Amino acid sequence: MTSPEGVRQAYGLLAERYTDLFGSLEQTHPDDLAFIDRHLRPLSGPVLDLGCGPGHLSGYLRTMHPDVTGIDLVPEFVAHARRAHPDVQFEVGSVLDLDRAPGAVAGALAWYSLIHLAPEQLDRALAAVRRVLAPGGSLVVGFFDGPAHEPFAHKVTTAYRWPAEEIARRLALAGFVERERVHRPREGGHRPHAAIAATAV
Repeated sequence: MTSPEGVRQAYGLLAERYTDLFGSLEQTHPDDLAFIDRHLRPLSGPVLDLGCGPGHLSGYLRTMHPDVTGIDLVPEFVAHARRAHPDVQFEVGSVLDLDRAPGAVAGALAWYSLIHLAPEQLDRALAAVRRVLAPGGSLVVGFFDGPAHEPFAHKVTTAYRWPAEEIARRLALAGFVERERVHRPREGGHRPHAAIAATAV
């Protein structure tokens, strides 16, 4: 299991290269943007981009909502995001310890930001997100799909594949109801992908 500090250090060392490779909407699959759009655009209220990385999806959310905050463990990502998207709020922080009042948030995006969490950490993260979401609020999660929960050698640091059904089960235990699920098989060098949109109840 990789600690939050280990994840921060690993991404900090590669922040510039990671930003060059993945830090723009052009590197984001159009189907992913459409999925995010249809579940987070209809909301009214603050929206969080959890594990925002270089901030490109925070910027995308800002085209939908006036109150968007990107949160990331990695100071180097946050510094870049503030330069690239000056109309968005960014802060250094962790999904495991969200500094928001209960029910204060309308929606949250966790796009590949939970992939380095072991099962007990994932449950803690989902509970933290549920706490800050208002009833009826939306969470969109993107992750590496697989037939079993298992670690693998991610290029930055250890990550986990999850069966979508297991993510859905853990969302339900945390107080969410699934609304939509999508899968995308392996494409070229991209691993199988899944995303789930869920509502806080």
